[in-house]
Amino acid sequence: MSPLTRREFLKTTLAAGAAVSTAGSVAATLPLHAEIPTTKRTAFDKVTLGRSGVKATRLAFGTGTDNGYVLSSLGQKEVNRLVAYSYERGIRFFETAEAYMTPAMLGEALKPYPRESYVLMHKVTTNDGDPHQRFDDMLRTMQTPYFDIMLLHWQHTADWVSTTKRWQDGIDAFQAQKKIVSRGASCHGLPALRQVPGNAWLQVSLARINHKGTRMDGPSYMDGNNPANRDEVVSHIQQIKKEGMGVIGMKLVGGGQFDKSREDRAAAMRFAIQSAGADAVTVGLKNTQEIDEAIDNLNLALA
Repeated sequence: MSPLTRREFLKTTLAAGAAVSTAGSVAATLPLHAEIPTTKRTAFDKVTLGRSGVKATRLAFGTGTDNGYVLSSLGQKEVNRLVAYSYERGIRFFETAEAYMTPAMLGEALKPYPRESYVLMHKVTTNDGDPHQRFDDMLRTMQTPYFDIMLLHWQHTADWVSTTKRWQDGIDAFQAQKKIVSRGASCHGLPALRQVPGNAWLQVSLARINHKGTRMDGPSYMDGNNPANRDEVVSHIQQIKKEGMGVIGMKLVGGGQFDKSREDRAAAMRFAIQSAGADAVTVGLKNTQEIDEAIDNLNLALA
């Protein structure tokens, strides 16, 4: 091997010194024993929703404001535009329900995109009817071969686990056929929510959560404001997360009561993520400004 020339030696030494100096300056800005910062968390991160195994973006495009009337009243063309805008921004999680006015419109709006590129969460009304027929009808309405998440919608009594058994069996059957990937429930009221911890069948829980307890769970299923019960809701969410269940937060705009307060909307997002520990959140969105703000609020909550 040829010896280094004086110029080469000086050049190598100076480069090594610069590297050491740079590393030292970075380390000097970190607290003792701190880890070197990793990539920032964002609203578009794909997170695993507990034992469901489903990977979804942290932010979901919700379609259920006023049972879907707000979004559906815009018309199919505008719904297509908003879904396209949210998809292009990076949202890959969309949510609707059989009881909403939006499933067919959302299905139409999602047609341009590869099915495997997004997560679709649907909710079934557990009243009279044949579960198998209803799930087949829902698949046809949304023009999709499968649902990533199917929730038992609006469970609001203390005995819902036993009274919805045939709907649970129906979901199990469709999971076996790979027409449903994962299962869960959406609860309203503490009597129903208290049945979620310890439930081995559930893989995902959709829970109402915000910093003020607005339109959150209380002694009954009625949509009242229950700030005194907020901490109990948080305790249930934290417990089911420990048990391996995926948690998605809803009612982050207080059922519309925070429409005039950006501060409250940002605080609700921060509370759901930082205090309650939700894996993801769904927000009803009706224009591009709301989409941009929801993304910004979630990014701030994750910072």
